[in-house]
Amino acid sequence: MRRVRLSPAEARRVALAAQGFDRPRPSGQPDARHFRRVVDTLGLLQLDYVNVLMPAQFLVLWSRLGAYDRQRFEHLAYGRREYTEQWAHEASIVPVSSWPLLEYRRQSYEMHQYNPLRKLRGRASYLDAVLKQVQRDGALTAGDLPPAPGPKRKPGDWHRSIPRWALEYHFARGDLVVSHRLPNFQRVYDLPERVLPREHLERSLSVADAQVELLRLASRALGVATLHDLADYYRLSPRVAAPLVANLVENGDLWPVEVAGWNQQAYLARDARIPRKIEGFSLLSPFDPVVWFRPRAERLFDFRYRIEIYVPAARRRWGYYVLPFRVGDRIVGRVDLKADRKASKLLVLNAHGEDSIDVEHCSGCLAAELHALKDWLGLGDIEVEASNSFSRRLGRTVS
Repeated sequence: MRRVRLSPAEARRVALAAQGFDRPRPSGQPDARHFRRVVDTLGLLQLDYVNVLMPAQFLVLWSRLGAYDRQRFEHLAYGRREYTEQWAHEASIVPVSSWPLLEYRRQSYEMHQYNPLRKLRGRASYLDAVLKQVQRDGALTAGDLPPAPGPKRKPGDWHRSIPRWALEYHFARGDLVVSHRLPNFQRVYDLPERVLPREHLERSLSVADAQVELLRLASRALGVATLHDLADYYRLSPRVAAPLVANLVENGDLWPVEVAGWNQQAYLARDARIPRKIEGFSLLSPFDPVVWFRPRAERLFDFRYRIEIYVPAARRRWGYYVLPFRVGDRIVGRVDLKADRKASKLLVLNAHGEDSIDVEHCSGCLAAELHALKDWLGLGDIEVEASNSFSRRLGRTVS
């Protein structure tokens, strides 16, 4: 029977089940089957290499799988030609089947107004020479290219060399793809025909068909969603997405539903599951699809979340790299974490519980998660800075 109404708790369970949280973490060592299940369920893994704790994409897998061998995952992601990097939500790992779905985006790519390539003398010749070098010499990094003069750096500027800008220009256009990553996370670029299966390179779709499929993938990954939620997943504009969502409703891929407390129309994915309960607990990356669209996180979990990496330290409320913490179908707290690899410690720089939680139960769950994370990261101890009642309780529980 088709549902026409959902309670807030049902909506949370639908959303978490769509993200794979209705399954327990594997009891044994996760393998390629588990990695495929996570990436294919989500449709993408957003890449972010802030390494204060662990790059975001690896934390997304941790949330669903627990401890796993990162090298085994990277072999699947880059060595089996089943996945590739593309601009999807942001820069992401996606199944190779998504390559043709994102072709319209590659074709419409334009340099940002602040891209220093715009001011490069002889830009067209330089870009052409970069592509010809890859064609001739094979996969390479920015360091393999001849230097080119770029804008002068100002103190505090984040630096990207002109060769790297050139490679990323060709990547955004689809002239090049990421073959693999070096241990220092540096991209290695090559021609698409040397890396991706021919069937995906040769598949062609209209822009509308590609966008409909992206919205369908988004609906499966979200379970229940508003128009803006669906559009945000693969960065479509709501204006473009609106008639395509109407088509998905007409075709039975989406069902309009009312969610108590939501002031926008909601849509339930055709194959969405409504489990009776969501078990377990997990830390979530700031770039996890559960929380990356902040209005949705607030609507679903009554959880207002902003990442404060770029906020001056004195103005931060929660901390530098704050991870939401889920218990069951609720987000019950947030934790500012840092891996101090030199001292072999997992530092809890701040921890806050949400209102109306069972502090004893939630701090116990968080302590267990922190110990498991510490072991996975190969750290020796956990150090909690106690600044409030929740963090003081956590400190006692951790020790």
